[in-house]
Order: sequence, then C-alpha cells, then structure tokens
Amino acid sequence: MSDAIKNSAIKVSVIGAAGRMGSEVCRAVDAAPDLALVGRFDQGDDLGDLGGADVVVEFSVPDASAHNVAHCIERGTHVVVGTTGWTPDKFEAVRSQLTGKPGVGVLIAPNFAIGAILMMSFAQQAARF
Repeated sequence: MSDAIKNSAIKVSVIGAAGRMGSEVCRAVDAAPDLALVGRFDQGDDLGDLGGADVVVEFSVPDASAHNVAHCIERGTHVVVGTTGWTPDKFEAVRSQLTGKPGVGVLIAPNFAIGAILMMSFAQQAARF
C-alpha cells in the first residue's frame, strides 16, 4: 500500500478480534485497500485510545459489549456492533451516552446475516464524519 493511500485509509480497530467473527472482520479490513487495521482487542485488553481508530467494529460478548460501546462513544469514535444480547435498557443507555456527541455514530446490528455486508459499508460511511 502506498504511503498516500495508507495515510488516507480509514483506521479500523476490532474489539473481539480473536473470535470467529472478529477475526473475519480483521481479515476483511486487512484486505481492503482503503482501510487500515490499527487495533485488535480482546477480553481483558485495555482499550485505551482504541489504536487511534476512526471506527471500531465491536464483536465481543453480551456482558462486555455495552461497556465497549460506551468507551468508544466517550472517545468520540464511531462503532459498529455485531454482538448479540442487546436489551431495550442497553439501547436507551447508548442513546443517553450519545447526547452531546452529535459527531459519533453507533450502528448496532446483532443479526449479521445481511448485517456483515452492511457493517463494512456503514463503517466506511460513518468514518468520514
């Protein structure tokens, strides 16, 4: 990848990168010419600055997903979620966390039959903003 393309690539981090779906997302990001994989996170990892990502793909476990999304929102980083187990209370918490963060996008698509295809497209679109 040329330096110009590398510098203009959308920076993507994956939470749940060692899992089945997370590892597939990592492979897809690595293969995309306009994306750069900047972080791989798993259970117990410090998310810190999320590797400087423009967008995070969150494919962890239900017990950790809401916390991971909250971390992304707090950092001002877009997040696409594929983790299952989202309840109405968790959705409402995300809505509240997004108050005052108009530039942060969150897409929660826990059924990835068609969502896997849309997720990559939405991640690219959201990262521009």
